[in-house]
Amino acid sequence: MLKKNAVIYALSANVDLAKEVAKGLGVDLGKVRLSHFPSGEVLACPEDTVRGKQVFIIQSTCPPVNDNLMELLIFVDALRRSSAKEINVIVPYFGYARQDRKSKPREPISAKLVADLFSAAGANRIVTFDLHAAQIQGFFSCIEDDLSAVPFLGHVILHDESIDKSNLVTVSPDHGGVNRARRIAEKLNTPIAIIDKRRNAAYQPEVMNIIGDVRGKNCLIVDDMVDTAGSIVAAAKALKDNGAKEVMMACTHPVLSDPAYERLTQAKVFSKIYVTDSIPLPEKFANNPDLNIHVCSLAPIIANAITAINTDSSVSHAYDMYKE
Repeated sequence: MLKKNAVIYALSANVDLAKEVAKGLGVDLGKVRLSHFPSGEVLACPEDTVRGKQVFIIQSTCPPVNDNLMELLIFVDALRRSSAKEINVIVPYFGYARQDRKSKPREPISAKLVADLFSAAGANRIVTFDLHAAQIQGFFSCIEDDLSAVPFLGHVILHDESIDKSNLVTVSPDHGGVNRARRIAEKLNTPIAIIDKRRNAAYQPEVMNIIGDVRGKNCLIVDDMVDTAGSIVAAAKALKDNGAKEVMMACTHPVLSDPAYERLTQAKVFSKIYVTDSIPLPEKFANNPDLNIHVCSLAPIIANAITAINTDSSVSHAYDMYKE
């Protein structure tokens, strides 16, 4: 049970998720005034007083990224100017996370810029899930808690009786995701394989080699996000070419930008796909039985995180229920 001075708000991006969080906590969502001027400028503010309150906002900066980001920043500014005691921003999917370094001369580091904007607007704490690069936590001037959906996804897969765990191999789609894949592999008690991936002159993914034995195995690719699905489809095809019996996928963030739908439906390489609701799943993906997408809700973890922050407890306990 939350303390009386706490209030939870949902903005445009994650309304259904926020409703589930509020339901789990036994509270009602705070009322928000959202509107757009003829010029396209957004107005976002609370309808009731927040003076002296501990506020929690749930909003992913998912597509349309800039619209959702500005809506969130403006709402945070409104809360600060309305004398909210503490502003906690829960961002299930943090946009611009892939722009975390200069890969070419004169490029921006947009992830750092967005982190600075949150602090400038007045946020006291940011809670994210599976940032694309863990070091992005250091970009924030306010408190930043990067939770992980990996234990949760591992828990779901572990209890999915349709999967033969004795013949399962957990696969990292690249060298950078090995730690993430290893966490699920340890939970499922499986060996691990790594896809050695390069990008060609046209910046398209090419699988150079597969490290590990996948022949005759059921393979589970684990990644933090799927955007246009080019890399993940190439990885699945490479596993099939190397004798994999079945390929599944688990990822935290289903960004699924065009042409992801065409690639996934045409390739037909995944027998089952696990995603979270950090980003609302478009209907064409959810309603396509051939894709066999299972959405695992982050609501219980977010509810536990809110409770921990509200009671000054450790946020790491947010997913204790999924540790077994």
